[in-house]
Amino acid sequence: MEITTEMIKELRATTGVGILECRKALQEAEGDYKKAVDYLRKKGMAKAAKRADRDASDGVVELYSHGDGRVGVMLELNCETDFVARGETFRKLAHEIALQIAAASPLFVDENSIPEDILAHEADIARKRSLEEGKPENIIEKIVEGRLRKYKEEVCLMQQKYIRDDSLTVKDVIMENVGSLGENIVIRRFQRWELGEHLAD
Repeated sequence: MEITTEMIKELRATTGVGILECRKALQEAEGDYKKAVDYLRKKGMAKAAKRADRDASDGVVELYSHGDGRVGVMLELNCETDFVARGETFRKLAHEIALQIAAASPLFVDENSIPEDILAHEADIARKRSLEEGKPENIIEKIVEGRLRKYKEEVCLMQQKYIRDDSLTVKDVIMENVGSLGENIVIRRFQRWELGEHLAD
């Protein structure tokens, strides 16, 4: 299939990747736009993996208020240099992640941030529920594993489905930006407040 300039332009506008890489991705995907995006994403992730151990000590603290001040989010997003931290792409990413936190209410950055006692508690609940539902003993641990995975996808920001495109996770979005910006990007911490929460405690 012939790869046209228009196809390359469209892919470049979406991914921010160079013309030659876009052409190569479209050739690899035989002109299939979605496959070409996936190809570039995987490539971005490969680049990202090499950058993951680089120090990310610059960045921004993003403050976001939602629903007429009913929900507030504070997020620290780090990158490697002041140059990237001041750029529009990085600022937009920080805003998008703050929006995700406001909408999807994660509790932790990633699964490594979940305290062991909370995981043990969730596993215990899943085990008891499986027994109450009369599931066979020999498959209960598999069910517990599946329910824990689902729990992590709900409460871990990096594993949540991206609110603008549920074919992506927040981690995918971060990795795409690592690929296009050429720097390690780290969600350091966040806090979400909602008006009136915990008043009943």
